[in-house]
Amino acid sequence: MISKTSVIYPNVKLGKNVTIEDFCIIGCPFKGSNNEKTVIGDNSLIRSHTVIYAGNKIGSGFQTGHKANIRELNTIGNNVSIGTLSIIEHHVQIEDNVRIHSQVFVPEFTILKKGSWLGPNVVLTNAKYPLSQNVKNELKGPVIKESAKIGANVTILPGIIIGEKSLVGAGSVVVKDVEDYTIVAGNPAKFIRKVHY
Repeated sequence: MISKTSVIYPNVKLGKNVTIEDFCIIGCPFKGSNNEKTVIGDNSLIRSHTVIYAGNKIGSGFQTGHKANIRELNTIGNNVSIGTLSIIEHHVQIEDNVRIHSQVFVPEFTILKKGSWLGPNVVLTNAKYPLSQNVKNELKGPVIKESAKIGANVTILPGIIIGEKSLVGAGSVVVKDVEDYTIVAGNPAKFIRKVHY
């Protein structure tokens, strides 16, 4: 079902059983765009007022909350959820089964590995020296490895790697890499203990 109030650009390919609610914009051109194709997989649900720019390749079972904003040229896997008012910048890689809660900011060149989980109001960053002369050429997003969990209101600095199945406690500021199977918390985030499975 596609709402009559939504705008679907010509270079959009929708899979089977895709629902697009009211006032969405899908395949929106970006500065310098050249008719890049936008693909949204089967059984996806795009909730009202979401904007998805051109050049996104999105798998099946995708869903957004209301007013999500997804910039251009991202690769998004299957069964990914992006919450209300969250922003995904361009050139982001999101693998299968990733959950991004409400009001999360994911900057360009971030990698979110399979099954990772970002709580509400998480802020990832990618500019080590904002407004510096060469900043655009030095952007480096975080890497959130497989099944890692990031608690609410966490800030992660540019280029940080969060290890597999690790946990970052709510409200933390992460300034250095987190090893696999590790719990960290605080500002700056510090080692608490290993995760035992």
